[in-house]
Amino acid sequence: MLIPASDAAASLSRDLWQSDASPAIPRLLHSLRELRSVLSLAASDLYIFCGSQSQDIPVWDKKTFRLKDSLRGHTGSVLALEYVAEREWLFSSSGDSTVRIWSTSTLTPIYVLSPYEDTAAGDLFSVSWSPSLQTIYVGCQNTSLQWYDFSSEHHPISAASTQFGDIPTSASGTSTPRKAHKFFDSYPQYERKPADIYANNNAPSRDISPHSDRSAVPAPRAYLSIPAENVIDSAHYGYIYCMALLQDSEAGGVRLVTGSGDEFVKIWDCSETPTELYAFECNSGAIYSLVVKDETVYAGCQDGSVKVLDLETNTLVRTIIGQEGVDVLSMSMIHSDLYTCSANGQVQRFSASFDCTASWQAHNGIVLSSIITHSNSKGRPYLVTGGNDDYIKLWELTSRDEDSGARDSPIVLPSLDSHTSDTLTYALSKFVSIPSVSCNPSHKEDCRQAAIWLKKCLTQLGAKTSLLPTGEGMNPLVLGTFSGATVKNKQPKPRLLFYGHYDVISAPSDGWDSDPFHMAGRNGYLYGRGVTDNKGPILAVACAVAHLLATRALAVDVVFLIEGEEECGSTGFGDAVRRHKDLVGHIDTILVSNSTWIAEDTPCITYGLRGVVHCSLEISSDLPDMHSGIEGGAVVEPLLDMVHLLATLTDAQQQVRIPGFYDRVRQQTDAEKCLYQRLAIVTGRPAASLSSRWREPSLTVHSIEISGPKNATVIPGSIKSQVSLRIVPDQDLDSIAKSLCLHLETSFKHLKSPNKLKVGVEHTADWWLGELDDFWFKALEGAVQEEWGMEPLRIREGGSIPSVPFLEKEFGCHALHLPMGQSSDQAHLPNERISLDNLRRGKSVVERFLTTVGEKGFLCSA
Repeated sequence: MLIPASDAAASLSRDLWQSDASPAIPRLLHSLRELRSVLSLAASDLYIFCGSQSQDIPVWDKKTFRLKDSLRGHTGSVLALEYVAEREWLFSSSGDSTVRIWSTSTLTPIYVLSPYEDTAAGDLFSVSWSPSLQTIYVGCQNTSLQWYDFSSEHHPISAASTQFGDIPTSASGTSTPRKAHKFFDSYPQYERKPADIYANNNAPSRDISPHSDRSAVPAPRAYLSIPAENVIDSAHYGYIYCMALLQDSEAGGVRLVTGSGDEFVKIWDCSETPTELYAFECNSGAIYSLVVKDETVYAGCQDGSVKVLDLETNTLVRTIIGQEGVDVLSMSMIHSDLYTCSANGQVQRFSASFDCTASWQAHNGIVLSSIITHSNSKGRPYLVTGGNDDYIKLWELTSRDEDSGARDSPIVLPSLDSHTSDTLTYALSKFVSIPSVSCNPSHKEDCRQAAIWLKKCLTQLGAKTSLLPTGEGMNPLVLGTFSGATVKNKQPKPRLLFYGHYDVISAPSDGWDSDPFHMAGRNGYLYGRGVTDNKGPILAVACAVAHLLATRALAVDVVFLIEGEEECGSTGFGDAVRRHKDLVGHIDTILVSNSTWIAEDTPCITYGLRGVVHCSLEISSDLPDMHSGIEGGAVVEPLLDMVHLLATLTDAQQQVRIPGFYDRVRQQTDAEKCLYQRLAIVTGRPAASLSSRWREPSLTVHSIEISGPKNATVIPGSIKSQVSLRIVPDQDLDSIAKSLCLHLETSFKHLKSPNKLKVGVEHTADWWLGELDDFWFKALEGAVQEEWGMEPLRIREGGSIPSVPFLEKEFGCHALHLPMGQSSDQAHLPNERISLDNLRRGKSVVERFLTTVGEKGFLCSA
């Protein structure tokens, strides 16, 4: 059954499940009928286990889908199940305030574990097992977090030992039955019976009750109790409904995630005694379900939303609205697909970009539980859901194309001992497949996934990595540090910062000969959005550093600082760098690779960039849009004012008329004139043309936008325009920006118009000029010459990269700019490409450069 569009109107996720391109809704493979509501699910290779209100745990055979057995012993609803493959154990927690441990090979009870007896734990809503710590964690109704250690040093029990009747003792608990609690183990008042541990408050059982002959129920091997020191009282201020474990993650150790009725998700360091690391306040009602994947937590909330929490930066990165106001009671995840199960019986599937790719009515009631399992070790996966309609349903999941899960799958890079170009091209194909378009809000999550992917990639290549937040709603920075070997005599190592950006410009399909987000190789070139700007150069430099590191030849510390907002003006970059400057550390020089050669066959080094001032103008009247046949000639038109105002900016020879604009422009030297003559021969362009593009300031009017319906009879009431200035050495950025605004305001006053002018500087970037005579530039120039067998051309760029002059000023050192692409690379255009040979040789240039710096650079960094 499909969901009406109105039901998802509040969601920002696109309903791609209605598109032909979306994967199909899973096929119902089989249904299993249960006696009471299905509260919890677990699965082994052979069986599906069901926890329900009927107290027992039915065991269903995966091959035949028939009832194999029933695990009996609980006297309350079975609220949570956890399967432990390495021990062949099943943990079950219940409303009877016990956790039972079962052998999944013999389907018999092993232990009964009771919470600390003085805590009155009540219902045990959630359990989670840590394989590395051999510890079970229990979330309780009384808001406490409790745990029990089954590790070999404390509790020497193996799966094989469960075949024997030994009753062990434990350093972390006792082997005595728990005491009945007067509230949680009580009978209804009218029965006038004392409390006992078999009280079930009239909950029906499949075929046994506390009043029947209990001799048919196999006895457990031992009764265990959680000791007082294994309790955190008031771990939350509400019931602990759900848990999830991050096992031996990159952040270090074992971390437990808990969700509660207090609207908080908490992260606990479980390396020793659980210690609270961070608390996310979700403000969306109780947290009923949790899923973790890498460093991301998905929290299903009472208000129908799923909070997406990033543990790298401890920030809320997205809210998914599935069914507004409908509890999200269970979630499951496979590859990049998140399945949410709601109280209205519906299941939805969300992609890695949070688009809804499937939605269907799974149960005639509330979906209370779900897991993902496989028919066998090599079989297809399927989603298992359980509801209060007394059904367990199995939904067949279609196989995922490899590329669709590229961003979320582990990055298995080819060995660095082999030819590292294999690593480079393989990694680039994965990197390009993530459409990290920063200027399009619908790709916000793609940008975050690109950052996560790059962090993982740099980690595998040998860097110590982290994600750094840049601000609310902005993409994180990727910080990766490769540490070189200590140089002789313990001299200080050179420390180089490599800057790049993982975001890309949009790529409409028109004009492309192949999918822009699926890297294609044709005739020696790699095609795809970002291959040259800037994902290819980033990975070429990373592989160069990794190769030196792997061969014990890296004597330089290389710090990667990769942003995700460059194509949108590097919003938040400067503030984030200042906040995290201590993590970056001291820097001796900066390397950038974010431009192309001036021609096709001659290598280049870029040593200059123009700066930019972007300015917005708006002229408006106090009148609405009017008809020109009625009001024409009777009003002062804003559009005519705008035309007159823009005309004051330049003269007939295209010279900028802002007072003092050219006063500080650096004069051209004889050496520059000779260089431009040489470049004119190589490029076939006039030397004056190159000079005007690279070292002379300019003004551009980008757009004029009018209000109204834009037809030939309307006098628009407001006009907007965009203007930019390109500035060069030694113009002062702030002075130029102020002079532009002052000139516009003064010129408008001279028009004596009744209309109003609004002027604003939206974005600025300073000019940059490299140092051609210092050690770093000469080392890079020498590396290019060694690799290509010819002297590189020294070129400048007419465009701007805001971060380059900023980083120079912030770290007090010079920057170098090594272009790897050719002039025909089509950056920002259809069929963007990079020469495979250029990419590989660019990597080789960086290796040569770092080797030289490692041998001699400590003299400059001392």
